[in-house]
Amino acid sequence: MESLIKFVQNEFVAKKDFPEFGAGDTITVYYEIREGEKVRTQFFRGVVIQKRGSGSSETFTIRKMSGTIGVERIFPVNLPALQKIEINKRGKVRRARIYYFRGLTGKKARIKERRH
Repeated sequence: MESLIKFVQNEFVAKKDFPEFGAGDTITVYYEIREGEKVRTQFFRGVVIQKRGSGSSETFTIRKMSGTIGVERIFPVNLPALQKIEINKRGKVRRARIYYFRGLTGKKARIKERRH
């Protein structure tokens, strides 16, 4: 049964080519928003807190600060509305899921940049 699910995911789910990114990276996600008949592109720029899942059920969570309020958004990797993902900064973190980042404010909320 498990192999059958993987087969269907590989065959029928269209795979998009996005760059490799991980927790701590600052990325910009461009996605389409439909408002009635109109379609427009909006972007969401923030720090990747986690990547979860595999295959067609893979998701990633991005956190950004909007004024003094933290906003998190979860994106499925193969969401049809996703247009492109840009990597703005590569962050150097030791964990795959940086939930502790939610509690940091001010200068403590900075992530060191990883050198290539």
